[in-house]
Amino acid sequence: MRPFKTLNELIDRQRGNLFPWAPVFYGTGIAIYFALTFEPSKVEWLIVGLVSVSCVGLFIFSDAGARVLWIGVLLTTGGLCVAGLRANLVAENVLDFRYYGPIEGRIVAIDRSGSDAERLTLDRVVLRDVPPNRTPKRVRVSLHGLQGFLKSEPGISVILTGHLSPPGGAVEPGGYDFRRHAWFLRLGAVGYTRTPVLMLSEHTQGGLGLWIERIRFQMSAAVRNALPDRAGAFAAAITTGDRSAMDQDTLADLRASNLAHLLAISGLHMGLLTGFVFAFLRLALAPASLYLPSRKIAAVGALLAGSVYLALSGGNVATERAFIMVGVMFAAVLVDRRAITLRAVAVAAFIVLTLRPEALYGPGFQMSFAATTALVAVFGAMRQAPGTKRRWPKWLRFIGGVALSSFVAGMATAPFAAAHFNQVPHYGLIANVVSVPLMGAVIIPGAVLAAILSPFGLAWIGLSVMEPAILWILWVAETVAGWPRSLSFVVAPPDLVVPMMALGGLMLVIWQGRGRFMGIPVVAFALVVWSGAERPMALISQTGGLVGVMTENGRALSKPKGDGFAADVWLENDGDPVVQPEAFARGDFDVKGRMRWFQVGGATVLHATGKVAASEALEACEEATLIVVNVEVSAPDGCTVYDLKRLRFEGALALTPLADNIKITSTRDLTGSRLWSP
Repeated sequence: MRPFKTLNELIDRQRGNLFPWAPVFYGTGIAIYFALTFEPSKVEWLIVGLVSVSCVGLFIFSDAGARVLWIGVLLTTGGLCVAGLRANLVAENVLDFRYYGPIEGRIVAIDRSGSDAERLTLDRVVLRDVPPNRTPKRVRVSLHGLQGFLKSEPGISVILTGHLSPPGGAVEPGGYDFRRHAWFLRLGAVGYTRTPVLMLSEHTQGGLGLWIERIRFQMSAAVRNALPDRAGAFAAAITTGDRSAMDQDTLADLRASNLAHLLAISGLHMGLLTGFVFAFLRLALAPASLYLPSRKIAAVGALLAGSVYLALSGGNVATERAFIMVGVMFAAVLVDRRAITLRAVAVAAFIVLTLRPEALYGPGFQMSFAATTALVAVFGAMRQAPGTKRRWPKWLRFIGGVALSSFVAGMATAPFAAAHFNQVPHYGLIANVVSVPLMGAVIIPGAVLAAILSPFGLAWIGLSVMEPAILWILWVAETVAGWPRSLSFVVAPPDLVVPMMALGGLMLVIWQGRGRFMGIPVVAFALVVWSGAERPMALISQTGGLVGVMTENGRALSKPKGDGFAADVWLENDGDPVVQPEAFARGDFDVKGRMRWFQVGGATVLHATGKVAASEALEACEEATLIVVNVEVSAPDGCTVYDLKRLRFEGALALTPLADNIKITSTRDLTGSRLWSP
């Protein structure tokens, strides 16, 4: 029994610090569910249930050390079950063909696409000749062409003629799976229209959610009317979550200066708002603090303010996560416990992952909890360290606190930001130190003042207070983004890297004793694996219309425009985000009409577009190892052909050279058959 004795000794040394590990095991179970390449059957779910019940029995009859082990297994199976339950509960119809024709629906959300076009999300959808039992619950349509005949507003029913198709999968094997993301949004089709969108009927009943959405939209319009241009768009984004007026250049500057997080209504905004309300109420109730529990009353008031902010900001995942985190902290105040601890962060993570297990893979979840965990750990260690209570001037403590918090949060989130967005801002610390204080000292108080004065028609006073600070932040973003080498780009990491970095960081923060330093080699190994990441020699889009071949000068694309989303993602994941025409100019193809020949190791690949070129390509079957065409064809015997029909099923392809052949990896090879990709 020596192993269990050793386990008991190890657990004893960690006593009192084990709970923060609970969401780690829980999240591991969620990750296992999403990593599966098949959907578990009823029998397999029954086995998982039996394992869980067995863990409960083993827990009862085991000693302290073994109990921790069984709890870990139970939490893992619990995360697996919660993820599976959530995936089944959100199940809705998904369009299984390409549709063109009239579309009716009610507007429930308005945003902008990556091409800066207005985009409408519709429910109560009606499609011509599509029965209700096959019609998606929600569709999303980007508006192109001549528009302006309708003032878009949530609750209005509209009619248009447009193209719809099923949500697309990853644009390369192992890449971001939009199809899975759309499944959890209950989004059954996406598309576009080039014809005018017209109103079919006025506002229809839609419950509290739609009423709040209309109020939010009206508030956003009022803010943009009160503040001109970019300042109004920024103010609307941070108060109502509406980014529809943000132009792409401003967004690029904010990302390059590491200030884009100021737009996301997440932990910073929710913390500043509730913290400001909490402090204001405590100050206001100070004269009565001998007779009233002013601290608890202030906590309740701050929670109510956070609830209103959550509703009016659109209630997206980031805001919901932030509200849960501050809710846990103020709940600790109500029960006379320390508000900001790793336990509180762990409870918040538990709640978020239970409500939205799919959030585990989102950059918002990973970055916000990385920043919060690191800040709690660092400032907690400083509070306990000797000599930290030395009196410093208030102004110096304030500047030092802002600089340190920006540095710690930046270091904690940088690996995750680089992994998801393939870029590293070099001057983000400087930009944050001179910008973030204005959020807490000027912008958030101004927003609260505007909300208080709004019923009297005086919201412009609070907005006027916000405007200079917003203009300063936008100027800082533009200036820092314009500095030489302000941004560098990195290759997308292998799947193993992010989990390893997270594990190493958690060991450093949670583990007690010298063993915590084992987290350093774990993180270092993850970075070594990342630095040696190799990109596929060739990539082929799911449409069959675009090919990208790696050359000495970077990836060469087969055409200067078209399949733009896939092209942008490929180049970004290469750490080489040039524009598509530039990548096309690199050319590494032997072009004959609409046929392109290229080599992948010792194999010859032929890519053809159009029916005529596809027929000619099939005639050259003996000369090519692989043929790819963007139309449906009948492949001759002995000829390896990926046509449009096969690509729609298999997804995008990655080609890797072998000794005298090629390895073909499809998106479906890695995702398998799941609820969102049957």
